[in-house]
Order: sequence, then C-alpha cells, then structure tokens
Amino acid sequence: MAPDEQQFLKALGARIAQLRKDQGLSQQAMADALQIAQQTYAHYEVGRIRMPVSLLPKIAQTFGVTTDDLLGRKMAAAGKRGPASKLQQQIERLSQLPKAKQKVVIEMLDGVLSQAGR
Repeated sequence: MAPDEQQFLKALGARIAQLRKDQGLSQQAMADALQIAQQTYAHYEVGRIRMPVSLLPKIAQTFGVTTDDLLGRKMAAAGKRGPASKLQQQIERLSQLPKAKQKVVIEMLDGVLSQAGR
C-alpha cells in the first residue's frame, strides 16, 4: 500500500471511529449494521485494510452524514471541525426518505413552526 493511500485510510478510519463514538455505538453494533465481522470493522477504523467503497453510503447513512463528510471533503471545505450538528444530520436523513414520508415530516414541522410563531 502506498504511503499516501495508507494515510488516507487512517484518516478515514479515524473519522468513522469518532462518529461511532460520538453516537455511542460499539464496533460490534457497527459491524452488525454493515453485516461484517467486528474484527474487519476494527481494521477499517485503524486503516489497516482497504474498506470496500460500497460500504461508504451505508456507513454515512448510519451516522446521518454524507459520504463527503466521511471522506473529509465537506468538513475541510467548510473549515468546520467535528461531526455535523444534530440538525444537519437529521436533515440529511430526511433527504434520504421517500418523497411521501418527507412530505409528512415537512407538514408536521410546518404545523409546529406555525404554532411557535404565534
């Protein structure tokens, strides 16, 4: 493995480990969600082995962030440190719901916000 690739994998693993810890999840819980062995997941977090690209969307969805956040792109571009705020995570998760469910949630929010504005 090339040094720059190893550095990238370690940084990716560190971001994923921090998100997992921030959400109070164990490595075993993440491994179960991804349907992989806990030891394999642990190797991903320390950058010891390459993670299949196909896992990135599932990991991002589990944490309520974007794949850009996982890859360090959005956070670095915005100059922001740490994971997305709870509201940003919820908005991202909402955007992944089917349109019909998004509409229901938006109608509920509109009702709450209109009452709060009185």
